[in-house]
Order: sequence, then structure tokens, then C-alpha cells
Amino acid sequence: LVFICQLLSSQLIPYSTQFIKMAPNGIAKGKNSGHVTTPIEAAPKPNRRKGALNKRTALCREIAREVCGLAPYERRILDMIKTGGSAADKRIYKFAKRRLGSHKRALVKREDIKSVNAAQRAKAAGAN
Repeated sequence: LVFICQLLSSQLIPYSTQFIKMAPNGIAKGKNSGHVTTPIEAAPKPNRRKGALNKRTALCREIAREVCGLAPYERRILDMIKTGGSAADKRIYKFAKRRLGSHKRALVKREDIKSVNAAQRAKAAGAN
């Protein structure tokens, strides 16, 4: 009987309010029992920085791109951007996804090559 009452009561109480931890009030008994403490803010973990771009890394990548130029598949993407067409973005995405292996990498690469194209066009416009 006790088990059935507990089961019914747990179904009646909404899930969101079941596990709310109240602040302790210094009293030994009751729902908010416990010693009153001030929570300590934990310092952010080093893994929160993972993937953030450093100045040095950005500079190295920029120099490498300037010296080496584009990879053959990147040149092909650039050509697709230049020729355009109605479904060019989708074709570029599908091509990049096949080469790079993931959705996110393909999107980032497409935007990267678009920015390269924009820089080339700006440079050509400045020369004229």
C-alpha cells in the first residue's frame, strides 16, 4: 500500500519540481535542512578554451595560405563559386562534405572559400 501511494504521489508531482534543491536554512530537520553555506564559484575548466583561435595560430595559417595557395579541391570549390548557378551553394556544400567528412566542416570551408573569392574580387576591383 505504501509503495502504491509513493508511486501515485511521484506521478502527481511534476518532474521539474521533484528535484529542486532549496537553500539550507540552518535547521536540522525539514526540507531545507543543513548548514547555511555560501556556494563557491568554480573557475572555468581549461577544456572550455579548446578550439579557440590564438593570434599565433591565425598568423601561421594566414602565412601558410599565402605561401601555399589553395588545395586542388579548394580551387574546384572556388571555381564552383565563380560559375555560380541556381544550386551552387548546395553543390559546393555536398562536394566539401564528401571531401572533409562532416556537415560543420563543409559549411565552414564553404564560407572560408567565399571570403577568399570576395578578397580576390576586392583586390581586382582595387587594381582597376
